[in-house]
Amino acid sequence: MALLGEVKPVEHGGSIETARRLFPKAPEPILDLSTGINPHSYPLFDLPATTLTRLPEPGAARKLAEVAAAAYRVPSAVHVVPAPGTQILLPRVASLVAPGTALVLGPTYREHARAAAIAGHAVTEVADFAALADADLAVVVNPNNPDGRIVSRENLLGLAAHLRKKGGLLVVDEAFMDVGPRAESLAGDVVAGGVVVLRSFGKFFGLAGVRLGFALADSKTAALLSLQLGPWSVAGPALDYGLKALADTAWQDAVRARLTDGAERLDALFSSAGVSVKGGTSLFRHIDLASASDLFQALGRQGILLRRFADRPSQLRCGLPGSEAEWSRLEAALKTWRNEGEPRS
Repeated sequence: MALLGEVKPVEHGGSIETARRLFPKAPEPILDLSTGINPHSYPLFDLPATTLTRLPEPGAARKLAEVAAAAYRVPSAVHVVPAPGTQILLPRVASLVAPGTALVLGPTYREHARAAAIAGHAVTEVADFAALADADLAVVVNPNNPDGRIVSRENLLGLAAHLRKKGGLLVVDEAFMDVGPRAESLAGDVVAGGVVVLRSFGKFFGLAGVRLGFALADSKTAALLSLQLGPWSVAGPALDYGLKALADTAWQDAVRARLTDGAERLDALFSSAGVSVKGGTSLFRHIDLASASDLFQALGRQGILLRRFADRPSQLRCGLPGSEAEWSRLEAALKTWRNEGEPRS
């Protein structure tokens, strides 16, 4: 187990500035496949001027909580805390438990370890789910980023009950559960306490810039988090988009099918280049490849950015292209890489 006590900024995907710095001669526009954000975003619509010129009404936030409760299958809106993205919630949720031992099931999204350290915990990443029983604060990303690993609801409920008995807390980050096996979600199980579920809006709906997310928790914990965030924590445009998109189940069902087809197409494209996809979700695919660095560099020089991991040099994550032109560009780049030398899986 490796101690993760550093509280430093974490490198993430999704930065065009970083891509241009790494590959200054790459053709424009940069094709950013380094994120897990849906390339087929929820349709944009006009907002009334008052959305920007007036403070959001409290009733809008309450309505958003109700719509989110229905979308995520939470018993009621009192268990839902709307926030300006889940990122801002991480240290607050970690602070719900007095500083102690935080264990993060990894490898995974590194902001959880950083947030727990900010909250004063001694943080360790563990590879064994059973080891989380020793935690005061346990964190599981489900489905996991970047490999798509799923921990069963049954196992998570058992861990939550164990932690609850000793005053601990289980945090389950379900940022990608919109495209995961929703039967494994703990959203409907937060009432008993001892668990906080995080849900992201921007990834599945392809509106990351809206900055909207939710904490799902027992009513007492939800009230505490809401108090900490204060009034007007969610901006007017985010409220309007959240209200409309979360209620649009027809769009959600259609885009899930579209993303599934896209993931299968991406797997086939990599396979044709001799690259085996090891896992992921329908929003991103996970690659473990001996020549991962070569692939990252080769695509980068052609203006295509994948997600790499400094501590896992054999692994890459690739999001879905959003248009036929982008698919063709990726296909051509992979053919060039394949023809330059036999890939080593």
